[in-house]
Parts: sequence; structure tokens; C-alpha cells
Amino acid sequence: MTTLQHLIHGEACDGGSRRAPVFNPSTGEAIAEVQLADAATVAQAVAAAQAAFPAWRDTPPAKRAQVLFRFKQLLEQHEAEIVPLISREHGKTLEDAAGELKRGIENVEYACAAPELLKGEYSRNAGPAIDAWSDFQPLGVVAGITPFNFPAMVPLWMYPLAIACGNTFILKPSERDPSSTLLIARLLHEAGLPRGVLNVVHGDKEAVDALLAAPEVKAVSFVGSTPIAEYIYAEGSRRGKRVQALGGAKNHAVVLPDADLDNTVSALMGAAYGSCGERCMAISVAVCVGDQAADALIAKLTPQIQALKVGPGTSPGLDMGPLVTRAHLDKVSGYIADGVAAGAELVVDGRGITVPGHEGGFFLGGCLFDRVRPDMRIYKEEIFGPVLCVVRVNSLEEAIALINAHEYGNGTCIFTRDGEAARLFADTVEVGMVGINVPLPVPVAYHSFGGWKRSLFGDLHAYGPDGVRFYTRRKAVTQRWPQRASHEASQFAFPSL
Repeated sequence: MTTLQHLIHGEACDGGSRRAPVFNPSTGEAIAEVQLADAATVAQAVAAAQAAFPAWRDTPPAKRAQVLFRFKQLLEQHEAEIVPLISREHGKTLEDAAGELKRGIENVEYACAAPELLKGEYSRNAGPAIDAWSDFQPLGVVAGITPFNFPAMVPLWMYPLAIACGNTFILKPSERDPSSTLLIARLLHEAGLPRGVLNVVHGDKEAVDALLAAPEVKAVSFVGSTPIAEYIYAEGSRRGKRVQALGGAKNHAVVLPDADLDNTVSALMGAAYGSCGERCMAISVAVCVGDQAADALIAKLTPQIQALKVGPGTSPGLDMGPLVTRAHLDKVSGYIADGVAAGAELVVDGRGITVPGHEGGFFLGGCLFDRVRPDMRIYKEEIFGPVLCVVRVNSLEEAIALINAHEYGNGTCIFTRDGEAARLFADTVEVGMVGINVPLPVPVAYHSFGGWKRSLFGDLHAYGPDGVRFYTRRKAVTQRWPQRASHEASQFAFPSL
């Protein structure tokens, strides 16, 4: 069985005595094992990044960008190699994996603008013969901890921009599906990245704690569940690190009576069941204003959910692959049973699905609940599976109040033809990313991604302009050159114009 190693100082290396299996979720079989880093392995990666920082910091931004331009080209050239790796270890369909990679490449393109992003500001004659300027300087060694559901895209949210800003980086990817992440990191070295600028260590809580404890690590970016996000934010902040921790979600789609029903159903099908619901931006709650809208939506959704094509992610022409692990399949199935016990109406039950030839796979069909109440566990908690809950309300104002009362505020959307209603929704809903007739309002690379409330811990969102601010600190310089022949008296008043 293949053993996946760490990538430190540009070379594959061993580290840590423990191993974890990597499964093919379509078959249920372990296809590789990955080394889990101990504190000594993390310290080795930190030392490599620390040693590489001075030279990389002093590398002109234009030269850093040249490496990233070559990296972008390599990612595009190796798409046919990267995409099946994602699908084989995560389970998502080939089409979905290709979309993930393309969205990651968009962030590399943004990072290629490093010379423009880091220009700073300049003011001549800010005072008498005084010039002032500010620029953005790197932090040093920074780290990223990324989730299983986007093994290519989310790391590409982080380290291309971090290294474009002059930092060195330590990536701790998910140990569940690390192969595509490793391949992409090797492509960046092939593009000419100096050794030690990017290091990859696999691991679990032991590796995370070692990164949080290392004083050389100045900032940590995290994407994952809310309990872990809270922990990383608290521990990192306590140690004086800059922390950006993106947590969980419970994303609502509001359906007004005037919505284009056919287009709404098409949008909800992809947003709720794409990637088997394993997305932090997945729509998991449809809030229907009025019983007539709810009945009509369920009538159109039901046959389409029942017709979903489910199978191994690496096969073409599918709608959904398997869930990532047996444990996660059991967890999602437990939520479904809990919803039935709580009194919600299970309109479509995707449990018990069997894929011929892949009987050991972690498959679950699409599920649809109606008449879900806000006090139910299936409404309150993030399920992270192919489960859509329908909640019925009487007005748009009631729908907004329902969303605003939820602890999460990651993403939301509204389906309507009414511009006034859409504007009211966008202005008053307490959620970080809002779509109007757009089911997955993931910002493009030159904006920034992040939620509100318990979906984000920290002051800055991911990638885009906020990413530049997160990975740099501003330095302001005020300069004056007195005339050689002049002598100036001391001034004791606070200086001003």
C-alpha cells in the first residue's frame, strides 16, 4: 500500500510513527496510508520555512508572480491528473472536482497580481518637505489548516496569496484525501518555488497543536467545523497569532411565491445535492413563504431527487458520488433518523441505496424533509450531507427573522422576481454571503469569502483583498531631509501641519 509522506524543504520525508488509512469512498477500501506528523516533524517544517523566509521576503514581488504564473500553467496542464485524484479519495464527481480546481486556479490568478496588490501608498509633501508612504510587508512563517471537502481549492485560497505577499507557508491538509494536495504542491516546486517556502505536513490534532504552539508561526488560517474553528481561534489568539478561522454553516434559500419555480428547483437541486451536500455553502434549508409555494416546490423537487444518478465519483455522467467515510455516512444517517423521530415529514428517503459493483461504498441518496421546525436538530445543526429541509413561513419578514435567529451566518439566497423584496432581503439578512437568484453565492477571487456570527472567527475574510491584509502588515514611513546649512530649534508641541 502506498504511504504518503510529508513535503518539507521541497523533499518527501518521513515523520511521525502513526499512520491513518486513506479510503476510496466508492468502494470502502483503504487505498493508501498517510503519515501523521508529530511535534518534531512540525518543528522540522517550521525550521525549513523560517530559514527560507529572509530570501523569499527580499525576492521582488514581480519574480514571485512569475513563479505563480508558471504554477497556474502547470495546474491547467495537469488537470487530467489532479481531478481523478480528488474524485478517487473524496468521492465527488469528476465534473465537480474539475469545477473545484478551476475555482482554485482563479485564486492563483489573483495572487499573480502581487506587484499591484503590494504597491502601498505614497504622499509627497505631506508636510513641509516631508514625504510619507506606506507599504505591505509579510508576516513571516504562516500556516493553513484545510478541510477534506475541497482538497484542491481551499489550499489554493491560502498559500498562493500568502507566498505572493512574501511569506513562507506550512500547509496541514486533511488526512482523509491528501494526494491531490500533495501533487499540486509538487507542481508549485516544479514552477520554480525555492525550497522551504511551501511545506506540507499531514496530521491530526497533534500536528495542529504543534503549529499553534510554534512561536515562529505568525498567523494561522483554518477552514472546517465550528468547534475546531473556535478552538484554533482561541488557542492561536492566546499565543498572539493572527487567526482567520472559518467554521460551519446552515444555509437557507428563501423561496417567494413569485419565484420562477422551474429555475428555482434546478438551482436547489445542484446547491443541495451537489458534492453530496459536503459543502460549507450547500443549501440545506428551503424557506417557503406560504403553503402554496411549499407544496409546489416539493411536488417538483420530489421526482428529481428520486431520479438522481448516484455512483462512484470517477464514473462520468453522475449527479452524486459517495460520502467521504463510513463514519460520516453513519452520522448523516443518524440525523435523518432523528428528523423522523422529531416529527418532520421525510418525503424522499435516500437511505439504503446500493450501487451495483460498489456495495461497500459510502453511498446515500438525496433526502427531502418537509414541515421542519426550528426547534428540530436537523434544522439547528449542520448535517453536511444530501439532506434538504423545507420550512414553511407566512412572510418574507418571518423568513428573514428565522435566518437571523440562527447561530450560523455563512451563506444564503433568495428566489424572487421582486426587486424590492430582494433588496430588503440583502440589506437586512445577517449573513456574510448573499445570493439573489444565485444559489451558491461564493465570491469570485478578487472579492473575499467569509460568513458572519459563528461561521467566522477573526476579523478578515479569506482570499481576495482581505487575504492580502491578513497575510501582510502595513508599515508607514515619514521622511524628511533637512537643509544642510539650517539649524532648527527643538519643538515641544505635538507636530501638526
